[in-house]
Amino acid sequence: QVQLVESGGGLVQAGGSLRLSCVASVRTFFYAMGWFRQAPGKDRQLVAAVSRIDGRTWYSDSVTGRFTISRDNAKNTVYLQMNSLKPEDTALYYCAADYTSYTGPVISPRDYEYWGQGTQVTVSS
Repeated sequence: QVQLVESGGGLVQAGGSLRLSCVASVRTFFYAMGWFRQAPGKDRQLVAAVSRIDGRTWYSDSVTGRFTISRDNAKNTVYLQMNSLKPEDTALYYCAADYTSYTGPVISPRDYEYWGQGTQVTVSS
């Protein structure tokens, strides 16, 4: 059973920073990882992803230049560094893991087999 536990969310003023962490119960070396978010009344959307083998990254247009995804396989942890936060970044942020994809960042939420419970990020104006 793969478990993903997110942490690091909270309330921050616009322009501030947060770093989310996702600790996995398995070796993250074998997984493509992603961070998603879902705001009330909206669909879950991919924010950032990192590939399994070569560490390539992908970012949504709305966070490019502000967010950075990284992984520390020795700690089985994936991070999302979020800078210059905006009120529109307010959402529940989820970590996800995909075991089957070998190449490239995984973009579709349907391709992720495992999900965390989420951590709330609230950005005040």
